[in-house]
Amino acid sequence: MPSRSVPELLAPAGSLDAVRAALANGADAVYLGAEKFNARDDGAQLTLDDLGQACRLAHARGVRIYLTFNILLKPAELREALLHLGECIDRGIDAAIVQDLGAVRLIQRIYPGLEIHGSTQMTVHDAAGARLLRELGVDRVVLARENTLEDIRAIRAAVPELGLESFVHGALCISYSGQCYMSGMISERSANRGSCAQSCRKDYVLTDAETGAELDRGYLISARDLGAWEHLAEIADAGIRCLKVEGRKKKPEYVATVTQGYRAFLDRLAAGDWSPPAPAEVQPLVQIFSRGFTGGMYGGRAGRDYVTRAQPDNRGAELGRVVRHEGVELIVSVTQPIEPGDGLGFEHPGGSARGNTGFAVTRVRTLPGREDGRITQAIQPAEAVPAGWVVVRSAQAALLAGARASYAGVVPLDAPRVRLDIRAWGSSGRPLTLEWTADGESVTVRSAAALAPATKHGLDAERLRLQLGRLGETPFALGSLDLSGLAQGLFLPISGLNNLRQEAVVELLSRRDWNERARLAGREAAIDGALAGVCGGREGGMAESWEQTPALPPSRPSDLITEVWRLEDAEAAAAAGATEISLDLFLRHPTPPVSRVRTLIASLAGRNIGLRLRTPTIVRPGERKVVDKWLALGTPLVSGHLGLVTELARAGRDVVADYAVNCFNQHAAAEIFRLGAHRIVLSVELTGEEMAQVAAPWRGRGFEVFVYGRPEGMTLEHCVLSAAFEREPETCRDLCVQKHTNTQLTDPAGYVFPVATDSACRNRLLHSRPVDGSDYLPALWEAGFRNYRLVFNVPGDPVAEVTAAYRRALDALAAGGPPDPRDVRRVTGRAYTRGHFARAV
Repeated sequence: MPSRSVPELLAPAGSLDAVRAALANGADAVYLGAEKFNARDDGAQLTLDDLGQACRLAHARGVRIYLTFNILLKPAELREALLHLGECIDRGIDAAIVQDLGAVRLIQRIYPGLEIHGSTQMTVHDAAGARLLRELGVDRVVLARENTLEDIRAIRAAVPELGLESFVHGALCISYSGQCYMSGMISERSANRGSCAQSCRKDYVLTDAETGAELDRGYLISARDLGAWEHLAEIADAGIRCLKVEGRKKKPEYVATVTQGYRAFLDRLAAGDWSPPAPAEVQPLVQIFSRGFTGGMYGGRAGRDYVTRAQPDNRGAELGRVVRHEGVELIVSVTQPIEPGDGLGFEHPGGSARGNTGFAVTRVRTLPGREDGRITQAIQPAEAVPAGWVVVRSAQAALLAGARASYAGVVPLDAPRVRLDIRAWGSSGRPLTLEWTADGESVTVRSAAALAPATKHGLDAERLRLQLGRLGETPFALGSLDLSGLAQGLFLPISGLNNLRQEAVVELLSRRDWNERARLAGREAAIDGALAGVCGGREGGMAESWEQTPALPPSRPSDLITEVWRLEDAEAAAAAGATEISLDLFLRHPTPPVSRVRTLIASLAGRNIGLRLRTPTIVRPGERKVVDKWLALGTPLVSGHLGLVTELARAGRDVVADYAVNCFNQHAAAEIFRLGAHRIVLSVELTGEEMAQVAAPWRGRGFEVFVYGRPEGMTLEHCVLSAAFEREPETCRDLCVQKHTNTQLTDPAGYVFPVATDSACRNRLLHSRPVDGSDYLPALWEAGFRNYRLVFNVPGDPVAEVTAAYRRALDALAAGGPPDPRDVRRVTGRAYTRGHFARAV
């Protein structure tokens, strides 16, 4: 078969040992975090010294290093983050993986030569998002894990010049990355800030909210691990240029094993063998870590088997069953031999939840004969295990030992030394003069004593190189030694040579320090200038993009925007004092008739109330035609899809950027305004004070604050309702339209999360309680905010009552008085949360 090019293999590393493991086992590139500002906040980050060592080791082998700089950055963090990035660049990184839109622009201004990769946290999943990133100067983007091969082909065809990267192995997020707010709401540990609490790994109960009937239970949103080895040829052919392995928090043995496996798969593919790996070749990947595997969405939308259901953690490889007891020994029938040092787990045949135990094997013997290809072995157990229980190997001693041995030869490298060249001249009766040159700096030193005729050994090249080259732990290494100006047969005491060497080194080090301080001072000045650049365009410090944030109509001191999904709720909100309606037609099945929506638009317009259509945050390539049908209504729009915001704004549409665009700092805001957004709904993960900092250059104008309602805590391509009934997504609308129109998930603590199955058959998991920011209205008003968003997305929401209460509060503020702090609370009672208004993530 003909050979073919294959994608880059990108391995994870959370330690220097993991870097060594990746390099030894065939990675083309390694991605890692260094100390801070990356999406792994505990135990998976290298020190800056380790980063320098990683870059030296990698570059010596022709391997690239990508730094994860992939969290949303608060205004107060920008300066420190950019200085930190500079330190990482100094250590030798080849690219930065970035989530924050403001950071992209700042990096391009401060570090223009640095390659930028768009993180999967940017939620790029279609041509509009990819096109935007290419326009912004991003070199590569990590596509959403939910993209199918058909999606990838469409993105590649639309934006062929953008590098595409995709995950092929490791843990999966059940939510679209960048769109998970559940962890932050529950625990103040934001998934967008590198602190995910893994809310998806809990066990849940799915119920019908109307009847209370239990529909399913288990680890319903705990995704299996991704293992795309069967799709590698198709992924490469679709246009993916980099295959990414998840696992920065995994051990070096995992990195070694998985990298080695995929290197072998890709090498075979490069040689023209396009057949998927055999089960035996995949076995090490299963053994080293597995929650059970799925091929992901590459083959199309996955169903019930996309999630673990029974357990959320590493299970390892299932080997067989317990047969019986014989004295103190446990007799097992297994498909692979068990060896001393292996870790074994034993599970109840009805599932591990009904019973499980485990221990490390100390002694084992193999019994004669095989039955159905299985091996019978006798183990001396640490505890009794009933017959019939499942045998699972959680750790294989030989595999771990082999993995460690694979990278034992990758040893640390000393930092490269700076070449130091010396030119010498002098004659009898005159001092020895030495000119030392390194890094473009030259230092000249002269001996205190005069040169004298040598009686035994003169200052020949060998002697001078020996003495002057004693540079020890300095950063220098002796290069050339020019003696053309030095007369022969002369002598100077060794102490004099040592003094010259020490004097020159001290001076060179001082100059290096001066130059370094000057370089870093220049960097700090560049950072400060770039950070200040968002202001200065208008009188009073207004931002240059002020003209894109129009003032409110003269008759309205403030706008109260009410977001609803039912037409009757839109009418109720309008009657209660909303000045604008956001209509989310896509939240649940079925969407209303277009004629009824046109009637609503006309009715609201007659009362000087606008209607703004809310698009889905996720619009995969095959779904765009459906969305376009509603866009044809010509209404103003609100969208959390930044690519769509940009595209529609440039087409002349009035578009508000929703909170899902993750506007976290003033530079991100400036960029979103530049892209055409009419207003921006600030991130729901900012505190009230942080919101004020973001909006300060605009004095709050052009921004909206999400002050009431349930944020979409997760956006899931997986449908928990269809999985409960073992139905195929997109072919089971009778479930959500007729039989179970209002479902919810309950976690072990008793918190209830409404589930909305939207028009594209994906789930939007809503927060357990509505956020209520009414207590913070006076401070928000003082900061200049005049646009406030209320969100109602659950059947039975008190639309009219809450809207009216907020209308009274805003009217009081506009009149210069304080709002009644009890007004909204009379409606919500105790069933609310203050969200992040005073709780920082």
